[in-house]
Amino acid sequence: MSVFTGWRAALRIARRDAMRAKGRSALVVAMIAVPVLGVTALDVTFRSVTPSVAETLTSKIGSADALFSDEAMGPIEQLPDGAVSNVYMGVDDAPPVKDGGAVDVRATFPEGSRAITMQSVPANVTTRYGVTDTEIVEIRTSDEMVRGKIDLVRGAYPHGKGEMAATEPFLKATGLHVGSTTTVRNSGRTYTVTGVVELPSELKAKVLYADPGAVIAPWQAKADHDKKVLPPNAGSTDWLVKGPAGVGVTWPTVVEANKSGVLVTSRQVVNDPPPDSEVPLMARNPGISDNEPHVLSTALITVIAMAVLEIVLLAGPAFAVGARRSRRQLGLLSTCGGDRRHIRAVVLGGGLVLGGTGAVAGVVAGLGLTTALQPMIENWAGKRFGSLTTPPLELLLIAAIGLVTGLLAAIAPAIVASRQSVLESLTGRRGVRRSSRVLPVLGACVMAFGAAIALYGGISGNSALVAGGSIVAELGLLACIPVIVGFLGRLGRMLPLSPRVALRDAARNRGRTAPAVAAVMAAVAGSVAIATYMASQSAENEYNYVPLLTKGTVVLSSTDEKAAERLPLVRKAVERSLAVTSGHADFRRVWAGSDCNTYEENHCGSLELVKPTGKAHSCPLTGKGAQKLAARLSADEHKKLMRSPACLVDLTASGAFSTDESDIVVADAALLDTYVKLDDPAAARALAAGTPVLLNPVYAKNGEVTVKAVHQYSEKDKENGKLHPGKARTTVDKLKVYVAPAKYAATPGIRMILPAKTAERLGLHTRATGSAYAVVHTPTDAEYQRVSGAIEQAGGGFWVQSESGPGRRDDTGLLILTLFAGTVTLGAAAITTGLAKADAEADLNTLSAVGAPPGVRRKLSGFQCLVVALTGVVLGTLAGLVPAVALRLIDLQEALKTMRLEPTHSAYTPIVLPWETIGLLVVCIPLLAGVLAAAFTRSRLTSARRPG
Repeated sequence: MSVFTGWRAALRIARRDAMRAKGRSALVVAMIAVPVLGVTALDVTFRSVTPSVAETLTSKIGSADALFSDEAMGPIEQLPDGAVSNVYMGVDDAPPVKDGGAVDVRATFPEGSRAITMQSVPANVTTRYGVTDTEIVEIRTSDEMVRGKIDLVRGAYPHGKGEMAATEPFLKATGLHVGSTTTVRNSGRTYTVTGVVELPSELKAKVLYADPGAVIAPWQAKADHDKKVLPPNAGSTDWLVKGPAGVGVTWPTVVEANKSGVLVTSRQVVNDPPPDSEVPLMARNPGISDNEPHVLSTALITVIAMAVLEIVLLAGPAFAVGARRSRRQLGLLSTCGGDRRHIRAVVLGGGLVLGGTGAVAGVVAGLGLTTALQPMIENWAGKRFGSLTTPPLELLLIAAIGLVTGLLAAIAPAIVASRQSVLESLTGRRGVRRSSRVLPVLGACVMAFGAAIALYGGISGNSALVAGGSIVAELGLLACIPVIVGFLGRLGRMLPLSPRVALRDAARNRGRTAPAVAAVMAAVAGSVAIATYMASQSAENEYNYVPLLTKGTVVLSSTDEKAAERLPLVRKAVERSLAVTSGHADFRRVWAGSDCNTYEENHCGSLELVKPTGKAHSCPLTGKGAQKLAARLSADEHKKLMRSPACLVDLTASGAFSTDESDIVVADAALLDTYVKLDDPAAARALAAGTPVLLNPVYAKNGEVTVKAVHQYSEKDKENGKLHPGKARTTVDKLKVYVAPAKYAATPGIRMILPAKTAERLGLHTRATGSAYAVVHTPTDAEYQRVSGAIEQAGGGFWVQSESGPGRRDDTGLLILTLFAGTVTLGAAAITTGLAKADAEADLNTLSAVGAPPGVRRKLSGFQCLVVALTGVVLGTLAGLVPAVALRLIDLQEALKTMRLEPTHSAYTPIVLPWETIGLLVVCIPLLAGVLAAAFTRSRLTSARRPG
């Protein structure tokens, strides 16, 4: 019999055995197919989301041949892709650099071209709730040259001077819809929304589109009438150009346009670039090209390696169980003349059959899943697929990996099956095997060694050592899993029947339990590591964030003195529109008007808090010796010093209440309660008595503070000198103050609250500026639009500020990792439970025979699933902390280096556990696995025939 004949028979036997044991075969196919499905979906999604050169061009220039842009900086040179441009710097035969002025961009177009303009301007428009700021683009969206750059979703393109199109995010944020009207408040013109458009490369953009001349021209006319100017970026114009038929826009045309200062992105040039010798910029700078060689993503390699590991870990026990279930058949094969080689071929044939089936099913399911989830993926990525890219070679490679891995998973069971004696195979005896005592000890040593390497890599700043040490530590922990599972079996002595049997079954059959626990551990470890790192970085960002206002407050401020006269009316509008929880706390701006002559203006003089000299009043992180001090400080010591009142002087944000750096405001006790959150009757009595309240004690000396009045302009400033003739005088006053506790030094925007009668006594000028409110929550977009609209109805001239915090991080990636880990946990636990059920059928029959009720089967399956899931998740959580801690140590070393160079830079690098993610993985996922396993297990026993 030839080799091929033997393998053909082995494959036939394996196929028939797989068809006879459909349940077990389905489990193996599913375990191979699921990782293949994930890698396929990841690969297709990555290729589809990553735009090609042609798709990038389309998103930029639509279906036009080129985009012409005036760089407004004289003659330039560019690369063929239009991404890099340089101003002429002493180039021979270069045209002279212009002193400014408009460039006739049309003159640079090739003869016979057709072009349309594209201009954008920031504007203030009305919404369903009020008013909001947005961007308006003037471009003829109905033109064919725009296709691919801007596409119509529903409705109609705008035509004429009174119509606009909007993106879906803009309509959702503003509460408008097709058919609604909106008014551009800058010009007073009203427009009808006729359609919804989208930017395929930027789905989250909030933009309005109008025909050329519909918005900017009437705005300009109104601005000319009111003697105002448009925003600085409202005048630039880009051109989409369609070149002569069959010619397009060539490289010589691009070079000629560069001489006029016009940057050109040409489809023909990008797709067929000229040789480097014809590109002046590259001829003089050969290394300037930004084209980088393609490098396979490390993340993609990691994902594929993880998928292979999971297949081997989970499919291997499945093949081992299959081999045990077929041991009588394999024994008969031996009695008929088959040797060990033939038995191995049969088991390996099962790996090929089931591996091939799982690989093909995984690739097909991955393509189907990506197609079904394409809209959701596009919304998450914020861009459309150019096309559903299905690279055949990569998909074939993924399928081959699944096939080969299925074969690898069957190698160990094949060797074990071939070594069994014929007597054991025919009688069904398994024999007795003792667990290795060397492997757990070796695993513990390897785990400790790997953790030490990872931590050393973190301290030394070597990320390669961190990655290598983490992998080694995880492999060492993997070797300890059989002992851990065996120890769990001893914990079941005092438990009820079902959990006791589940723990003992897991301990007795470590060959299928340990790999499943390892697979769960591998998936959970990566998720916990990334989640811990992200949570730690988030805590670091929150610590370093300098708030603009006190949390839970909003501040209403006026733009000028004339607007301040409408403060009572505007205040009512704010109180109607926002969820305020208290009355208003008014504040007034104060300035040193007494130092100017009778021709003074509001911004004539300013106040300055003079900080006393001495070590106690200076921040040691600034000035002489700061770097040496920073080199001796630990991160915690530096953190404490950074939060001291002396160092907070330069860290607290200013400008919310005053226009100078003094952060002095005129107010009463209401501001203490509403904004400062200083609940001290003594402070309120001090203000009522005319004594200022100082929030940062570093400015106080012997209970007094020094206030200096100075001019805001230099005596050499001729323009201001004409407005304020006369000699600039300064005054210095010492005031007795109430000094607040040191923690109030971090109050954003305020250093001292000055009573109105004290300001009047000092000869200072004040005017009503705004009000502060305590609110239930940070205002939403709709509330902001509503209050902005109410303010405009009241005459405008005010703006509302609130403290929104450092901003929430995007948890989408973390959510995907958690879902991935949860899916692997559920899958591994379910497959192990199925294998346990198939492998322990005799034990279940025995339980039934001795009087166990039918529900025991359900409880037993549930607890078997719970044991695998919970053990794997707990070990994975512990394993994931090693790389997370090591990576944060790298961040700490980098922060300490920066701190020593810049002493005011924070070196605070915390390690924060993501308790929500850990709780979801440790508690919710195992419980869900156990409940699902119990729910899908039949409680009734089927009649069993006695073997033989």
